[in-house]
Amino acid sequence: MSENDFDFFHGRWRVANRKIADIPGRGTEWVEFDAETEVRPILGGAANVESLRAADWEGMTLRQYDPARQVWRIWWASTRAPGHLDPPLEGRFTDGHGVFFGDDVVGGQAVKLRFDWTAGSEPVWQQQFSYDGGATWETNWIMRFSPLAG
Repeated sequence: MSENDFDFFHGRWRVANRKIADIPGRGTEWVEFDAETEVRPILGGAANVESLRAADWEGMTLRQYDPARQVWRIWWASTRAPGHLDPPLEGRFTDGHGVFFGDDVVGGQAVKLRFDWTAGSEPVWQQQFSYDGGATWETNWIMRFSPLAG
């Protein structure tokens, strides 16, 4: 684990999304849509900023490495919640697999969040929620990334 853990993700990507349509209602209908994202390093490589664009919304992620604790923190904001920055998730990579945990409130209900990252030339990100304090996890969003030319 190091400030280089997310170096695989720098650049421009096509994003194939598969997401539960109504997460606050804990729905079961999956929707699929495409997006594009660009990730660039900042702060000498110890952080990166991602700008994601889908057809009807935009999101951004800030990831920053904390060398004293040897963890990454990940913050998310989007046009779907104007003026709101989600609480950070915190975690690390081991052997190309990153796991990050945090707490939030979704649809008025406290949830634990988990991000799973699989690094590589075509990375995969998954988001999971736990409504029972982390005893069980429900996957509600999967992103598959493929590089864009240029």
